[in-house]
Amino acid sequence: MRKNHYPLRGYIPTNRSKHNLKAHLILVCKYRKKLLQGDLNDFIKSVIDEIATQSHFIIIAMESDIDHLHLMVQYIPRMSISSIIAKIKQITTYRVWRDKRFIPLLQKHF
Repeated sequence: MRKNHYPLRGYIPTNRSKHNLKAHLILVCKYRKKLLQGDLNDFIKSVIDEIATQSHFIIIAMESDIDHLHLMVQYIPRMSISSIIAKIKQITTYRVWRDKRFIPLLQKHF
């Protein structure tokens, strides 16, 4: 469970309003490949945590299965859900392929 950085029981304050928008996101591996195991799973979760700290959304909960990842995200109205998903998918893909440890595992599948 992640800590909420905002006061008032989960409401995010802006200039003239408070928001409590949440979304349950499910991110699936390409072709439902069973890749989210061990070091790769931990690495992807840490990358997503970094993305959330640099962006305007909070990860409330994050759980993974072998072929997909569940995220409970709290965000502000200025951000769209599609932009959150795009940012997560772009940066995690780039960082995983850049890390030399995971290239042999990924080359077996793609």
